[in-house]
Amino acid sequence: MNDSKPVSWEESVLWLRNQPDKQDIAKQCYYDDPIESAALRYYSSEEWHAVDKLLRHRFPCAVLDIGAGRGISSFAFAKSGCAVTALEPNRSAIVGSGCIKALFDKTDSHVTVVNDVGERLPFPDETFDIVYGRAVLHHAKDLPRFCSEAARVLRKRGLFLFTREHVISRKEDLPVFLQSHALHFLYKGENALLLSEYVDAIKSTRAKKLKILDPLSTPINYAPLDTQTVYSNVRKGIRRRLGNLISAKCISGTVVRLALRRISMRSDEPGRRYSFLGSK
Repeated sequence: MNDSKPVSWEESVLWLRNQPDKQDIAKQCYYDDPIESAALRYYSSEEWHAVDKLLRHRFPCAVLDIGAGRGISSFAFAKSGCAVTALEPNRSAIVGSGCIKALFDKTDSHVTVVNDVGERLPFPDETFDIVYGRAVLHHAKDLPRFCSEAARVLRKRGLFLFTREHVISRKEDLPVFLQSHALHFLYKGENALLLSEYVDAIKSTRAKKLKILDPLSTPINYAPLDTQTVYSNVRKGIRRRLGNLISAKCISGTVVRLALRRISMRSDEPGRRYSFLGSK
């Protein structure tokens, strides 16, 4: 495929799925078929369980899933008893609203699908109890406007959760991240922002109790790695630094979490993921 001319997101995902050496990546990103199997796998994942833990006290409720993609998050919210509206501008049957409709038809569940963008939400004020977006803010054409619209349609004391947003430390780090991305060379549509850009845009809506989830604080961000692997790697690292004087099993979860926090704060990796939880 010619990498000098951008292709569609659908074509990029189909290319990825057809590469024998990239099947693991396709599956980790939930791009594999059948879509209902991918959605059920996401529903059983550590990532969704962590999302559920943050939001479950509001279930069942009205949820807006912005940039819903193939519908895996919409499906998880629906299985949790929520009334779900999936907003997705792409109409593709592979990666867009066509796929979402097929998923819900095949699983005999319900979703309202709307083809539009986050900067222009076609809903009245205070419509939803939760506004959610998975890896969507870094694709916004106008981030402050996007966040303003999300706040407008959120009910008072409602929650918003934006997950897995790519962060860079300096603008000059963006090309490094783009070069490392598995599909950017095809569709030219990937992006990453400074942490301050996300925070400023969200705070401009007067959001309350904004909680910033750093890269290693939750499986929401470090998936597809699992918690057991992440903790094991940190314990081994601590043990090496101590000269192997203690067993890795003797290093408590509290010590591991403090180490993960320190690693996240010191990380400079272009494209590392953050999530943002707040209320109106």
